[in-house]
Amino acid sequence: MTSRPVIDDLSSFWMPFTANRQFKAAPRLLESAKGMYYRSTDGREILDGCAGLWCVNAGHSRDEIVAAITQQLSTLDFAPTFQMGHPLAFEAAAKVAELMPTGLDRIFFTNSGSESVDTALKIALAYHRARGEGQRTRLIGRERGYHGVGFGGISVGGIAPNRKTFSGALLPAVDHLPHTHNLEHNAFSKGQPAWGAHLAEELERIVTLHDASTIAAVIVEPVAGSTGVLIPPQGYLQKLREICTKHGILLIFDEVITGFGRLGKATASEYFGVTPDLITLAKAINNASIPMGAVAASRAIHDTVVGSGAPGAIELFHGYTYSAHPAAAAAAIATLDLYRRDHLFERAASLAPRFEAAAHALRDAKHVKDVRNLGLVAGIELEARDGAPGARAYEAFVKCFEAGVLIRFTGDILAFSPPLIVDEEQIARIFQTVGEVLATVQ
Repeated sequence: MTSRPVIDDLSSFWMPFTANRQFKAAPRLLESAKGMYYRSTDGREILDGCAGLWCVNAGHSRDEIVAAITQQLSTLDFAPTFQMGHPLAFEAAAKVAELMPTGLDRIFFTNSGSESVDTALKIALAYHRARGEGQRTRLIGRERGYHGVGFGGISVGGIAPNRKTFSGALLPAVDHLPHTHNLEHNAFSKGQPAWGAHLAEELERIVTLHDASTIAAVIVEPVAGSTGVLIPPQGYLQKLREICTKHGILLIFDEVITGFGRLGKATASEYFGVTPDLITLAKAINNASIPMGAVAASRAIHDTVVGSGAPGAIELFHGYTYSAHPAAAAAAIATLDLYRRDHLFERAASLAPRFEAAAHALRDAKHVKDVRNLGLVAGIELEARDGAPGARAYEAFVKCFEAGVLIRFTGDILAFSPPLIVDEEQIARIFQTVGEVLATVQ
């Protein structure tokens, strides 16, 4: 395959979540990918230590997915799903539903994690209104939570820079639980930390403050990814479930990152044994080959909303032009079949102990203040450089890329989430490279 020439002018593309001036002064450009590797425009192989952006769980450019997309585009390139349908939309929904917890088998398709979050919040509000409790409008998020970039998502989200610019236009009836990250008690935990389940009880304080009858839903990431891999304490999610059930509050798990094998199970809900009322999905739903997201809703929520409308009337005034796009649906079907055929969720579970050991082998590396992990996701937190928060992790990120390994960084935390096809040798290389790089970072 002939490579396209690298363009000289990078100014037209306003890049997302990027220091644009810094990047364009020294760009890192990827031109192809296969399996566990990217290839950069200067011809180097880059081992993918973060599944692209937490999303390419089956590895890059899988033939089965490419063939499904190609065939679908030549057969049916687009079909509306407003008052119309196409067979693959229903097949894809059924396949997603098969992987969800029992009862969460009604699937609403979106195009991204951000859209999935806003959709779940709207479904929660619609559900309470349909059952005669329209006064339940308050939404509860969590500090350090990331729920995408829609106004609903950043309202319930808890990452200050994401909120600051838009603070005057966020949803008004929102409160936040405290985050669970505490290095004094939990530094270098392997798997779920033992301390912190009591933090879920802060929800009772919020209920007392606002009254349960005003609260529609609580949304949390079972494992917080984008804010630096924050692992839930033992018993924490179970307590949240109990409190929400007690007060008639819906519990939403944002599984945009944890869905489809990241923890060795189809969902984090399955892994932790905690079933929410709604699950948001995206990223690995179709191996990130075509933009797609979804919300898995309980049958009770679906039936309440759908059953509340007059015959022939639209029940939920919400949706997207590209909901269940034919090519995205074809990719999802092929991806979910591939996960099952290649036993990739089970593979992730079997590799988790080796992944954990490799990550924690860096606990004494230069600058490291914490290592944490669960399944095939890990975070390494670094001491911040005086007067320059984030600079040390950025330097490590760039040097790892130059050494042929792609990782993520957020603040002063390095994050790892390789495709589920990773092998033990590649796991060793990822963390060995990080250790060698940290030894050179100032």
